[in-house]
Amino acid sequence: MSGARMPVGSTVGETVAKQTVTISFAGFNRAWAAWIGHRLERRGVRVVFQRWDSPAETPLVELLRDLKAAEGRILIIVSEWYFQLGPRTHEEWNAALREVVVPDPSRFAAVSLTTAQVPSATAVLAAVGLINLGAEEAERRLLERLDLPADPLPEPAEGTRRGPRFPATMPEVWGGVPRRNTRFTGREPLLNDAYHQLTTAEPGAGVVTFHGMSGVGKTQLAAEYVYRFGSEYDVVWWVNAEKRVTYRRGLAELAPKLGLQTGQEYGERLRAVRDSLRRGDPYARWLLILDGADEPDQIWDLVPTGPSHVIITSRNPEWSEHNSMLLEVPVYGRDESVAFIRRRAPRLTDEEANQLAEALEDLPLLLDQTAGWLNDSDLSVEDYIGLLEGGIDGDVVKVSADFPIAFQTAWSILLNKLRETVPESVDLLRLCTFFAPGFIPVRLLKEMPSDDLPEQVAGLLNDPLLWNKAINQLRQYSVVRLESHEAGADETTSSGESLYLHRMVHQIVGGDMPDVDRREFIDVVRRALAAADPRRPTDTRLWPGYAEIAPHLKYADVLQSKDPSVQTLVLNCLRYMYFSGEYTAGIKLGERAMKAWRKLLGEGHPRLWELSFHYVNVLRAAGEYERTEVLNRAALEHLRAERGPDDLEYLRAASGLAADLRGLGRYDEALDLSRRTLAAYQGLLGEQDSRTLNAQNNVAVTLRLLGAYAEALDIDRQVLEARRSLLKGRHPWTLDSQISFSIDLRLTGRYDEAESNQVQSLRENRLVMGESNPQTLKAEYNLALCHYRRGERAKAGELLARVLERGERVMGETHPWTLMFASAQSCFARENGDIDEARELSEAVVARYELKLADSHPFVAGARANQALILRNVGEREHAHVLIEQALAGMTSAVGENHPWTLGCAVNASALRNLVGDTESAAALSKDTVVRATEVLGRTHPLTLSARIALAADLRGLRERRQAEKTEQEALSDLEATLGKQHVHTISARSRNRPYWDFEPQTS
Repeated sequence: MSGARMPVGSTVGETVAKQTVTISFAGFNRAWAAWIGHRLERRGVRVVFQRWDSPAETPLVELLRDLKAAEGRILIIVSEWYFQLGPRTHEEWNAALREVVVPDPSRFAAVSLTTAQVPSATAVLAAVGLINLGAEEAERRLLERLDLPADPLPEPAEGTRRGPRFPATMPEVWGGVPRRNTRFTGREPLLNDAYHQLTTAEPGAGVVTFHGMSGVGKTQLAAEYVYRFGSEYDVVWWVNAEKRVTYRRGLAELAPKLGLQTGQEYGERLRAVRDSLRRGDPYARWLLILDGADEPDQIWDLVPTGPSHVIITSRNPEWSEHNSMLLEVPVYGRDESVAFIRRRAPRLTDEEANQLAEALEDLPLLLDQTAGWLNDSDLSVEDYIGLLEGGIDGDVVKVSADFPIAFQTAWSILLNKLRETVPESVDLLRLCTFFAPGFIPVRLLKEMPSDDLPEQVAGLLNDPLLWNKAINQLRQYSVVRLESHEAGADETTSSGESLYLHRMVHQIVGGDMPDVDRREFIDVVRRALAAADPRRPTDTRLWPGYAEIAPHLKYADVLQSKDPSVQTLVLNCLRYMYFSGEYTAGIKLGERAMKAWRKLLGEGHPRLWELSFHYVNVLRAAGEYERTEVLNRAALEHLRAERGPDDLEYLRAASGLAADLRGLGRYDEALDLSRRTLAAYQGLLGEQDSRTLNAQNNVAVTLRLLGAYAEALDIDRQVLEARRSLLKGRHPWTLDSQISFSIDLRLTGRYDEAESNQVQSLRENRLVMGESNPQTLKAEYNLALCHYRRGERAKAGELLARVLERGERVMGETHPWTLMFASAQSCFARENGDIDEARELSEAVVARYELKLADSHPFVAGARANQALILRNVGEREHAHVLIEQALAGMTSAVGENHPWTLGCAVNASALRNLVGDTESAAALSKDTVVRATEVLGRTHPLTLSARIALAADLRGLRERRQAEKTEQEALSDLEATLGKQHVHTISARSRNRPYWDFEPQTS
């Protein structure tokens, strides 16, 4: 027995205020003990909790005598689990109860939670039943049994922490939790440690990870925690976290359960759930379980923080690096193994259980599966262990060397047992191995068209009785766990939405399959996945469907199928990964598909060129411009020779090549190709086709990169309006057009309009695309720059830091967009007092651009220009001067002397020339810059105004005071008219602070 002791109290018959009650309970019934204790404490009773343990080596009489020595009156919570611990026979219990309790029955009282048969001598406890009652009647009976008054108590004051929920009442929100394992054994220290860690953690830090090897029982431990402590929460939500896509889908499904008013868009629901949990509104007490989260880097940025708790199960100890407390789950202790086997296989003795546990290395999964069927078998434990030690025919089961020989052999025995009893259960199990291990959506098999299915599979899928018989046989031996989204579904009749198949079992069954079955079963699963294809990967409302399908593509080996519907599924999943920002998964799928389809279909097959286009899109989105240029040029040469320059596939590849050229900084080539492609689309498809609008959008992107901001603005406005009409407002391309339009407004100096437009655009992207989608991050980044240009530095700083952090998590530190975010954050830090952060970020950006891009790329020159300003601020004037001159020359060579980026470099270069004493050269450069900026951008563009203010400073350095004064006053007048008298740039210019220019790398 274990538990904390309270100060010694009085015996029965004294006043309620002094009475002590010791509650003795099996760990399985902890929720009831907590509720009963709270009900008693509200009435002034002192409560001592004693969890009942029953180690086999200690006589039961001694344990009961120790219990009798506890304080006050002893309340036993009677349940089948209380008597099964040990385990002990009813005869042992009857003898002990007669010897210890019968002589002094007034010391004991009991409540009953079971209708199952219990030891007959339990009658001396006079237990009152609490099941099938409401909370008020259960409390009344409890108090009556303890001879306590049941007078009504006042309601707790508002704001007072509520006590435990009545255990027969489910939390208000409950979903995905596996059914309780009624054979759960041991693990008490782990459960108590987890509870202590979570309940004592600071708000926002309540995250615990159950970590351990496969088959050790991490999921079962998490489930038992839910059932023991779930009454303390208002929300309990279980999510499959094996993949980022499935985790995001599972978390998004919580939105309607929380009563959140959202649309159907996937990203909107996900954002609303995370915000709700973080705020603790409407529920402050929630428990989220992330099951099978073996890749922390994929999902840790999506783990909610807030006032409540998260439990993670994982084989990966790296969760400790992400603010999670790690609790290692070992194999069973030998006493736990023996107790579990005795409960699973009552016919075995303690000695036999001990021998079996030793042979199976105390691994819970294997103990569960072996003991279950061994109990029904005539085989002795000694003979079974002999089989394990002697091995079997190697052709029966072929598995990975990662598993112990005992596991492999035990599984071959179990599979033979299944074949003999319900052979259809083996067929179902083999079908499951062509899905990914873990949660398997078997409903897809039942929902697929049944035409031309193999006879043995058709019979299984079309006969509900046979289907349920197969599932129940697998469940009986713990091969699978039945999962249904409907809480409380009848296990014996539900077809289930999914089965849970452990990865160890998955691998072993997959290796034990005749080739003819393998060919038939894999084809069935491929067809089931293809039938489940939502067929519109650009529709964010359908992304949960793709998130469910994508993890299974590899295991169904879909890339080896010549079925057109299966190949279309592959392409649609690739497009989904591109639009949803799952670039890493998309690149892996694309690489494997390109290799497989070249061999399967041949180099010239049309499907291969379609695949190449989508694969290249994902590669380009990840910044792999040199690879994509090579792939696109090869595609263009082939398609031009085979189909001609007006073929739609050719034009699509040409658009891709133009995007590659933009990424490589070859903007003039990109513009020429984009304009030719647009003209061809217009001639073939007309102005309002979505492909024509895409080509028009690409022209605008290139013009923006060339500094033709006004022209880009006009085109982006046209494309935005046309996409709103053709594709509607929440299509990803329409949302992207709105971001582009806002960027154009900002770059032309129309900051107020840009900010207003971008606020609305960001809201829409968050709702539709999701908070961490790359497109949403771009929208948030642009809004930060809008704030900054309007002088709202606090808003800008908060957003920039946030978007950089999430960009690094979602896309990686070297992704082009992450480098864009880092560049902006560095400039902000330089101007707002954190020169160390600014320098660290800037040096990283320069180094990564120099590594990833050619030295002639404009981004390399621009990053060096930003670095020069930091060197100026820390006093390294000569170094800064050399670097800015290098940047100015590099930018001029890359984009020409009239590009706004070159003009910005010139503004900075004139300042540094002045700083090192070269005033005449500084003034000459400033005069030239003003002339060029006025011609290119207009007299009142912010960059032109900066150049004019800089020129005034240089003229003063040459002692041309009259001209300097005139230039300055005219510039100040235009600044006030353009940006306002109180704008930070106006105030700074009025104070004669020399202006500077920040290089902003722009997405291509």
